[in-house]
Amino acid sequence: MIQKLTYLLLGLLLLTSCAEDPVPKPKGYLRLEYPEATYKSYNKQLPFSFERNKLSDTVKIKTIPNDPSSFGLNLEYEKLKGTIYLTYKTIHDEDELTKFLKDAQNFTQEHTRKADEIVEQVYDNKERKVYGMFYEVGGNAASQSQFYVTDSTKHFLTGSLYFYAKPNYDSILPAANYLQKDIKHIMETLEWK
Repeated sequence: MIQKLTYLLLGLLLLTSCAEDPVPKPKGYLRLEYPEATYKSYNKQLPFSFERNKLSDTVKIKTIPNDPSSFGLNLEYEKLKGTIYLTYKTIHDEDELTKFLKDAQNFTQEHTRKADEIVEQVYDNKERKVYGMFYEVGGNAASQSQFYVTDSTKHFLTGSLYFYAKPNYDSILPAANYLQKDIKHIMETLEWK
């Protein structure tokens, strides 16, 4: 009996000792590569001009009902499944400028419910008379970036970045970072007419 038990134990030891030690798989990360941004001037019959990334393959101009001095401009990025929405408004008086500023700031603050953080960056270009604010929105908010710029007298432009997907900050972060650079480039190259 002891001999059979010994053979059985030796057999079990041989079967279990031949297995390789389990090794955890390394973490895999999605590698997203975007082309280096190439900019070209966008100087249509608008009250301003700027440089846009050639990757924005579609530009749509939309009229705003009941407001002939305002319009929307959509820069669509099909490959990144996102759009930068721009809205231009003509300033008629100081009260209107104050209203536009409050609306732009309140629009950004609406994202605080879903955002982990909102980082504000002041933009000031006295040479071109372009003054404004850039907001980087962290977390699962609907818009990852927003901005506004004005010359404080006649022109007001707001913009926001949206993706055609349910907000998942980790998944869209590389594309959001890429398009945030485009937004900042728009702000830096903007010239009022």
